Amino acid sequence: MATVTTTATATATDGFRPHRVVVLALDGLLPFELGIPHRIFGRPRDAEGRLLYEVVTCSVRPPGPVDTDADFAIHVPNGPEALATADTVIVPASYELGPVFEEGVLTPELTAAFAHIRPGTRLASICTGVYVLAAAGLLDGRPATTHWAEAERFQQLFPRIEVDADVLFIDDGDVLTSAGVAAGIDLCLHMVRRDFGTAVANDVARRTVVPPHRDGGQAQYIHRPVPDPQLATTTAARAWALGRLHEPIQLRDMAEQEAMSVRTFTRRFREEVGVSPGQWLTQQRVERARHLLESTDLSMDQVATDAGFGTAQSMRQHLQAALGVTPTTYRRTFRTGGGRGSGSESYGGVGAAS
Repeated sequence: MATVTTTATATATDGFRPHRVVVLALDGLLPFELGIPHRIFGRPRDAEGRLLYEVVTCSVRPPGPVDTDADFAIHVPNGPEALATADTVIVPASYELGPVFEEGVLTPELTAAFAHIRPGTRLASICTGVYVLAAAGLLDGRPATTHWAEAERFQQLFPRIEVDADVLFIDDGDVLTSAGVAAGIDLCLHMVRRDFGTAVANDVARRTVVPPHRDGGQAQYIHRPVPDPQLATTTAARAWALGRLHEPIQLRDMAEQEAMSVRTFTRRFREEVGVSPGQWLTQQRVERARHLLESTDLSMDQVATDAGFGTAQSMRQHLQAALGVTPTTYRRTFRTGGGRGSGSESYGGVGAAS
């Protein structure tokens, strides 16, 4: 198998060039996590059927075998020079990082590999791959997340990082981090959504048979006593609310759908979803507004009304807080083929706004 060159990805005569994602495979990696970027980024296509991303895998050594945490190794066709061609670099988790885990410092091989990465390249980690970004000094003074079981140790090893163990992933602009294992799917779908819009990301999610956006954060996966199976859930209330986002919805209205008191409903909702009912409603309305901005020519006032924000000004404030851009900018970006977001955002936990 041929290796990639260190020059930029080939550009078509019409100026089209797929976004190159380079996945850094380290010894002890989890095969499941290595497959996530290839599955998610390997599906999006434009209207002409061209792949929007090109995904390649490299290691810190010349082409050859890389050990996994399973009973097989994988052959990686590219050395660290491939990192110089990346628009996005993704670092999945590994269980054999030695000094990175123990002392928070990069190995000589990793240091040499990271020297290939061009300034301005987007960086992302899945699960404990965040240790590598942290050891490289790329997260100092910034928010980040990792697997909930590693969060306390990670925070102790890297006290200058703002660790949030409740969310599924954090988008801090040019550096993104995800929680444990399958949260890498959420992170990669988010990057597709950020690059090319909700419609493209939703299509990838459907083909992958996963939800385009998961409610709540990883706090809901932390081990707790199993709840009584006879206890009611808040599923019906959420379904009821989703069909009425354009209407004013009060907390007591949702609680009534489950025949619960407001206090019991709020507690049960947070246990199941990971955020409060009010935060969840805002998330759903932001998603509805994004869909309408991308797929219709409705006026800003009508989009605001249909999404349940009431006024264009209210919608502007919520989208600015959630996405870092105005509704007008968002529509202009994603109605014309995609672009990049900015700012720092946490997703899937308290304060989430995607």
